[in-house]
Amino acid sequence: MRSYRELFRVPEYTPFFFSAAVQTAALTISGLAIATLVYRATDSPLLSAMSMFGPQLAQMLGATFLLSGADRLPPRATLTGMNLGFAACTALLALPGLPVGAVFGVVFLQGLIASLGGGVSGGLLNEILPKDGFVLGRSVFNMVFGLMQVGGFAMGGALLALLSPRSCLLLSAALYATTALVIRVGLTARPPRSSGRPSVAATWRTNALLWSSRPRRLTFLGMWVPNGLIVGCESLYVSYDSGSAGVLFASAALGMFVGDMSVGRFVPPALRPRLAIPLRLLLATPYVFFALRPGMPWAALAVCVGSVGFAASLVLQERLMELTPDELAGHSFGLRSAGMLTMQGVSAALAGTVAQLTSPGTAMTLMALASAAVTLTLAALARQARGEAPEVQTA
Repeated sequence: MRSYRELFRVPEYTPFFFSAAVQTAALTISGLAIATLVYRATDSPLLSAMSMFGPQLAQMLGATFLLSGADRLPPRATLTGMNLGFAACTALLALPGLPVGAVFGVVFLQGLIASLGGGVSGGLLNEILPKDGFVLGRSVFNMVFGLMQVGGFAMGGALLALLSPRSCLLLSAALYATTALVIRVGLTARPPRSSGRPSVAATWRTNALLWSSRPRRLTFLGMWVPNGLIVGCESLYVSYDSGSAGVLFASAALGMFVGDMSVGRFVPPALRPRLAIPLRLLLATPYVFFALRPGMPWAALAVCVGSVGFAASLVLQERLMELTPDELAGHSFGLRSAGMLTMQGVSAALAGTVAQLTSPGTAMTLMALASAAVTLTLAALARQARGEAPEVQTA
């Protein structure tokens, strides 16, 4: 499957695609509104970064206790219920006078609800599309994520100039409710992919099984750590330049769109595996220049160019699916999503702390250097593993 026309002829792909687009718009508008609300109330880069990316920290709890549900719950009902939960939490955040501590409590609850989302969605996409359409279909999802982030952050910035952050949160709640409706009406009810009840024991067993393979382990780490550190840079946009944060977020989303479109649509399958390391290095390098505190439009250009490197996730997701049995696809995607989002939350906390002690520009530079170092270390470990493979097979 190499064309978008073939892709959208697949039944259910269009409503699934549309629901992802609306959900992304809700996520971006609400995230910018929450970060702005907290920054205005506290004047703290750390708290602002944590309010926007802190929900990801709850993903680790979900991966530890809930993730077996990714393959053991009916996907349509699960996704519908999750989006209704997002709508309720976002509406609650819009309440006037809500203390900052309560804001973080609700934000944490949202992250806990979302802990199943990556696994359920990834596993369902793997069912909806044939095997040869997975990368193209996933790239379109990433592209719409980028486009809706561009539109969502641009719209969010414009709305925040005209309306209050709380009004933007109410709009986001309505968008989440719309997503729930599209999923309920547009998708077919499917049985769970695996039998048995979701449980903590089942989650731990499957996590251990997935983590036991060294190739899978390195693939997970490649998806989690380098891009998580760069998301830490993104969490400082508001404190770096609060007046242009929407432009920076939109520029990052535009770069992500360009990268995903190029890798998903135009790069031959045989060439894709070779791009994982160069793309992850591209992701980090432009942020090194934030030590010089560039203004607009140079900062936006650097962010846009660097974000092309997020397309490395497509290459690594394809590798992960090759290394994972079909009946564990949802759990594997859930672990990938939970680890990635948890790392993003940790990185946001780390970047905010460093920015608090130094400056946002300095913190971005240090996070970028760490990201590049991790990429090179993982590449060396992968080469070592390939060199040891014949010995293991002989033994």
